[in-house]
Amino acid sequence: MTTYTPMMQQFLSIKSEYEDAFLFYRLGDFYELFFDDAVKASQILEITLTGRDAGTPERIPMCGVPYHSAKGYIETLVSKGYKVAICEQTEDPKQAKGVVRREVVQLITPGTITEGKTIDGKTNHYIASAEQLSENSFAFAYLDVSTGEANSSIIEGGIKSLLQQLQTYHIREIVVTEQLQILLAEQASQLGIVLSIEKEEMDEVQAGPYLIHLPEALQGVAKSLLQYIERTQMRSLSHIQPFTYTELKQFLRIDSNSKRNLELLQSIRGGDQKGTLLWLLDETVTAMGGRKLKQWLHQPLASENGINGRLNIVTDLLDEFFIRNELRELLKSVYDLERLAGRVAFGNVGGRDLAQLRESLRQVPMIREQLMESGKETLSALGEGLDTCVEVEQLLARAITDNPPIAVKEGDVIRDSYDERLDELRYASRNGKDWIASLEQKEREITGIKNLKIGYNRIFGYYIEITKSQLGNVDLSRYTRKQTLANAERFITEELKEKEAIILNAEEQSLALEYDLFVALREEIKVFIPRLQALASAISELDVYIGFAVVSEKYRFVRPTFHSGRALKIVNGRHPVVEKMLHKQTYVPNDCILTEDKNMMLITGPNMSGKSTYMRQVALIVVLAQMGCYVPANEAVLPITDQIFTRIGAADDLAAGQSTFMVEMLESQHAITNATERSLLLFDEIGRGTSTYDGMALAQSMMEFIHHEIGANTLFSTHYHELTALEDELARLQNVHVSATEKGGRVVFLHKVKKGAADKSYGVHVAQLAEMPEAIIERARVLLEEFESSSRGSIGEIKDKVEESSELQLSLFEEEVAGSVGASLADEESDVVSDAEREVLQQLEKLNIMGTSPIQAMNILYELQQALLSKK
Repeated sequence: MTTYTPMMQQFLSIKSEYEDAFLFYRLGDFYELFFDDAVKASQILEITLTGRDAGTPERIPMCGVPYHSAKGYIETLVSKGYKVAICEQTEDPKQAKGVVRREVVQLITPGTITEGKTIDGKTNHYIASAEQLSENSFAFAYLDVSTGEANSSIIEGGIKSLLQQLQTYHIREIVVTEQLQILLAEQASQLGIVLSIEKEEMDEVQAGPYLIHLPEALQGVAKSLLQYIERTQMRSLSHIQPFTYTELKQFLRIDSNSKRNLELLQSIRGGDQKGTLLWLLDETVTAMGGRKLKQWLHQPLASENGINGRLNIVTDLLDEFFIRNELRELLKSVYDLERLAGRVAFGNVGGRDLAQLRESLRQVPMIREQLMESGKETLSALGEGLDTCVEVEQLLARAITDNPPIAVKEGDVIRDSYDERLDELRYASRNGKDWIASLEQKEREITGIKNLKIGYNRIFGYYIEITKSQLGNVDLSRYTRKQTLANAERFITEELKEKEAIILNAEEQSLALEYDLFVALREEIKVFIPRLQALASAISELDVYIGFAVVSEKYRFVRPTFHSGRALKIVNGRHPVVEKMLHKQTYVPNDCILTEDKNMMLITGPNMSGKSTYMRQVALIVVLAQMGCYVPANEAVLPITDQIFTRIGAADDLAAGQSTFMVEMLESQHAITNATERSLLLFDEIGRGTSTYDGMALAQSMMEFIHHEIGANTLFSTHYHELTALEDELARLQNVHVSATEKGGRVVFLHKVKKGAADKSYGVHVAQLAEMPEAIIERARVLLEEFESSSRGSIGEIKDKVEESSELQLSLFEEEVAGSVGASLADEESDVVSDAEREVLQQLEKLNIMGTSPIQAMNILYELQQALLSKK
């Protein structure tokens, strides 16, 4: 049986409670890791793996990091999806009997980390919890530990919808039951989400204040999340706000696929922010405003009153140019009130943090004054709603120095005159140091040694230092030797020793008292956390409104209007992000008119002509409008849209073993299954991932289903020109095309959307633009002419046969066109042509076969066949 040293037994005992985490075990000035933790950490952190005697024949693996630089190492581990348990010494080693007592004081996890380079000031860092309510629905709660924001909702649509919600909010960690862990394990691993199990719930009394807005179905999942946060963070949760209940119908819902396709927050290619709608919109100057903007981007409103309320504020800010600019300058001096409040609650706030809080609060009365003086009703209402928290500002003005140090225990955080006893101790310490300086000068005069000095170190205290070359000139009977160095001797006098005791005692007491005063101050500020959070929310909204006004003015946006119907009218709409990236180049604007009677649009035109951009700009205009921002158009009259679904772009999902076509079909299925008549559907080139006939059949079938069963506003682009014939069959469908022209054998894209179908594809021309080798281009042209000629010839042959005789031999016609019109007549033995047959032949004679597409021809043949069968 292995017998470990007492210290190692302590380590193993603590580690057994945190098996899924790296245990950072405090030993003096280092955090040490042992056994498998050490082996793994040394590889991940690229630090030296050593060994340690642990009472066993062989040394155990060990590695460590200095405690003062541990944050960076911890952040690295957490960013890679690991948990870190911080184990501190919880008693003074000088007073300990045996092994120093140690306890885990915090478990840092991917969802609960609150500081570091990976925490973006303008991005919420959420941890979530989920609980299955039924086969198809989940209770869902999520919160930001750093800001205290807490939200919840009920998710319908099964595991797929839950995973999409996790992706939408970039959840790094989700708290689940053991059963749900098994269900989510594979998908969560692929998405890089850590699953954590919580078997208990916070008790009803303690959790009560957080649950006041929640329906009963969501209270359990919220209590589990709160219990997990309390168990891992082991500190006050006073900054956690009551959970809000989000009824998804209140917002414009955009699934994660559509957000990606529309590049709302992340570009498809680079994965960064540049080139996204967020990149265009983010004119916020505070971290809180940046987070609020992202929240509004995730969830635009679906209430006309709510949207117009936001638009009214933006309109008034546009009118008040000078006030808007003054407000923006004031906001630049406002720090992150939400996260500062979180640090106060967590107990890790520093003196510099409180100085930032004080500076922020000093701006609020001036912000309020500007809003009130505007004379605008909406802005005055915003001003009246700002709580200046004057008590907090006055308290911090009295308590905190102008430029406090980062570390609280270094001193000089609490201002003079804040506490009488602290002032006395500081006077004793400072006066003593002045006395030391005067003593040094006096000793130099007595001894005549100009380089004599009085110094101090932590081990020997104060001393008089004389170089050995000067010792012969000194009356050593006045001194008591304290320390010998290579080139000098250090002495002390009774007078210096007495003063040293006074100075050091006063300084030590001063630092201890100052820390106690700081902790008491921090506790006093905790009472104001709800007010500070309400102020932070109001400031963040004002920041976003100002940003909307800045963007709207800079890019010539207009105010949208809304109505209760389904029609959509955008005049000279523009894709705002593409327009910005074009810089000085002119963006070609386009109209998009969907009426109650014609709310489906089939878009044809060459590849690269701008079909996808046109579709995206319509969706982005809807998103901007329902966020409460002006839009890039000359005029926009819009319905309230409940959901946006997009199927744009082609990409394999190799991790899930899905081809481009499978991804396309899955996204299309999700859209068609969940859309309502108030949704906006964007489908780009459906069916291109499979064979031509398969793709065409699927595309037509989808269009028919959307038209007959859903009725949603729909933009459907295609390279199957045959589908344009559906305009005659689907009452609400209209054809439009993105125009192009040929100059000198090369295609020129006009990027203008016009009524009607495109006349050709220009595929070879696009290949030429891509600088495909000329030999390939020429060969493609030859083959294209052959294919088109062959197609014309076969159609001409059929036409000639129809025109040869008024007494058509239908059996021969059946051989030429398999399964077509004559199938029902092949069994007729009579040579006499009936009236019904003659009518069919007359229609065939009048038919312009050269101007008929294949799909139109099939429809005509079907109708003629049905006409013959009905007359039998």
